[in-house]
Amino acid sequence: MTASLPRSLGPHAADHLVAVGQSGYVLALVLVVPLGDIVPRRPLVTVLLGFGAAALALTAAARSAAFLLTAGAVIGLTSAAVVNTLVPYAAALAAPAERGRAIGTMLTGGLAGLLLSRTVGGLVAQAIGWRALFAGAAAVTVLLAAVLTRVMPQAPSDLAVPYRDQMRATVRLAATHRRLRRRSLIGACSFGAFAVFWSTVALHLAEPPYAYGPAQIGLPALAGAAGALAARRLGAAADRADGDRAAGDQATRVALISGVASFAALWAGGRHLGWLIVGLLVLDTAANATHLLNMRVVYGIEDARGRLASAYMTLYTLGGAIGAATGPLLYAVGGWTATSLLGAASFGMGPSECVVIEDSPNGILAARAARMPVIGYTALTPASRLAGATALVPRLVEVLDHLDHLDRLDRLDDARQRRRGTRTIR
Repeated sequence: MTASLPRSLGPHAADHLVAVGQSGYVLALVLVVPLGDIVPRRPLVTVLLGFGAAALALTAAARSAAFLLTAGAVIGLTSAAVVNTLVPYAAALAAPAERGRAIGTMLTGGLAGLLLSRTVGGLVAQAIGWRALFAGAAAVTVLLAAVLTRVMPQAPSDLAVPYRDQMRATVRLAATHRRLRRRSLIGACSFGAFAVFWSTVALHLAEPPYAYGPAQIGLPALAGAAGALAARRLGAAADRADGDRAAGDQATRVALISGVASFAALWAGGRHLGWLIVGLLVLDTAANATHLLNMRVVYGIEDARGRLASAYMTLYTLGGAIGAATGPLLYAVGGWTATSLLGAASFGMGPSECVVIEDSPNGILAARAARMPVIGYTALTPASRLAGATALVPRLVEVLDHLDHLDRLDRLDDARQRRRGTRTIR
């Protein structure tokens, strides 16, 4: 689709479209999603979808690159705000024993929509043009707003506080709640690993031994359907551990270890397509399972779920942005082996800020002096790459041991809070 934009709007029309959309997405997470606690959700979602439909229609009619980019930022903002208002809303409606299933259902719809948007969007744009595609998306968004207005129950806002107080409370919650910070960091690192793969796999497939063309490079994205189909079942499995904190933590550890293992398969997939597909399926499932388990825990912390969504999803999205930016840079230096190690290390870093990837000997010594496990990648010869991959395993074991220690500290904190009484929302 983006290939047709320069012909209509000039040579640089699509250069920054993704960047402005992501900027709008982050702004929504920080500034708009907290409104879900203090504004009735049904009118909030309806208004946001209305602005989104208007932005899509304006995109279809855009006659300049500046107009297109402005509308793109609004599309990113409204889409992020709607999704991250509806997911915590579904978590709030569901009984605690069914919260994972509800979140998994929402993730299934979101992942399927993302997959279909890439496939269907390209086909429609090629057949009838990108302007007709955006016009059709605007019409579908209006229809969605009408449907949600009818099916969402009318309910008052959860909290009656001014917007400024809500933003202060969101920042305070993110800064002081230990479990929220830890789960946000786990999510950021797992999504970062996911982004490392997707930001480099096209580069690798375009080179020998694959030397694929654009159409073939896009085919691995179809494997994302497995993650979409698995999300709801993963949510149901998470519900079976309802009330069992240790079981939930153990499930998270399994997801993180699976994510690390997926990059071993992906590394082997550097030359064998079968291993690449296997690694992609495991990576997709591990990343989605980690995200779902995190949200199930996060949305159970307190009833102000707009605050929780804003704090968690902001760090989660930033982790993905960092992974997408660093992946190609490391690939240019160390190739597929380096990016595979980076992805595995990112999953290993999830439990806490307890892993350092450092090329400098002084940096490694300083990290070890602070008792922080270190994963080093110092040389680019085949022998040193193999040694680095071998050394990765015991270092990740250190990380998991550190996670067990953090789990014990969290349980002590919970016990103290129960003795002080139930938490209240101020």
